[in-house]
Amino acid sequence: MQTLRATPAAPAPAGHGEGPVWDADRGELLWVDISAGVVRRGAVGEDGGLRDAGSFRAGDTVGVAAPATAGGWVAAAGGGFTHVDGDGTARVLVDLAREGGSEEAGGTRMNDGACDRAGRFFAGTMAFDQRPGAGSLYRLDLDGTVAPVLDGLTVSNGLGWSPDGRTVYLSDSGPGLVHAFAYDADAGTFSAGRVLLETGGVDGVADGLTVDDDGCLWTAMWGGGQVRRWSPDGDLLAVVEVGVAHTSSCAFAGPGRDLLVVSTAHGEEDEDGAGRLFTVRPGVTGPPADPYRGPLAGIREAV
Repeated sequence: MQTLRATPAAPAPAGHGEGPVWDADRGELLWVDISAGVVRRGAVGEDGGLRDAGSFRAGDTVGVAAPATAGGWVAAAGGGFTHVDGDGTARVLVDLAREGGSEEAGGTRMNDGACDRAGRFFAGTMAFDQRPGAGSLYRLDLDGTVAPVLDGLTVSNGLGWSPDGRTVYLSDSGPGLVHAFAYDADAGTFSAGRVLLETGGVDGVADGLTVDDDGCLWTAMWGGGQVRRWSPDGDLLAVVEVGVAHTSSCAFAGPGRDLLVVSTAHGEEDEDGAGRLFTVRPGVTGPPADPYRGPLAGIREAV
């Protein structure tokens, strides 16, 4: 088994860093600070160094952002989907908040997600109090409709597809499970779900994830201070030691897509480096983020 160590990158720490993705068309890294509702942008140097390149506010909270082919970015923010245009102006596309939509009312907020290769944007929800079964996964489709894909989740989290697009992986960080589903790329639907990984304990629970070009999964282990690489059959292949307990997600970035970027968050302990991005070159590559290819007007929940 391969063991690697990530090192902290230059950008200032976030409170709750999450959701790094590589926007290949713009040549920039996107990641979010969930609790601040801010999407951050970064540049990757040839030497693998990162530097800040600006930010914009997407909502009260934001779980993940993706580039949009029609311009700007789409974000899973607050209780639904939001568009942010090139000058940083945010506009709510649809609000999916349930049960009051606030922490005080026991409502839900958007969490992690990703676009499939067709350009559909999937993002999940979780209750502010993380109660079991309150989370769902939604699909913002190419016709502008939003529909639920899965329900009964607790903390709908990392999402990624196999290189052939026939399998989709989803973390539910509440019970610490990573599910594998058969994926219908024509319809954007999940079926034949199975549990690929059961995580928890001192090793942490699977949080955000990415799938490399060899078809292996990389899962950030929330509470475990690591990122782990797994075969498609669930065999542990590599461990990246991060040195901050709450590793939250990871993605391959840079012109060669060979730099693994790991986001982290603050926890109960005041750890040095918490909230920073960390990087490592593990010797493999991963895909860039697929953009959202649907409309940015007339978004509506499917009947």
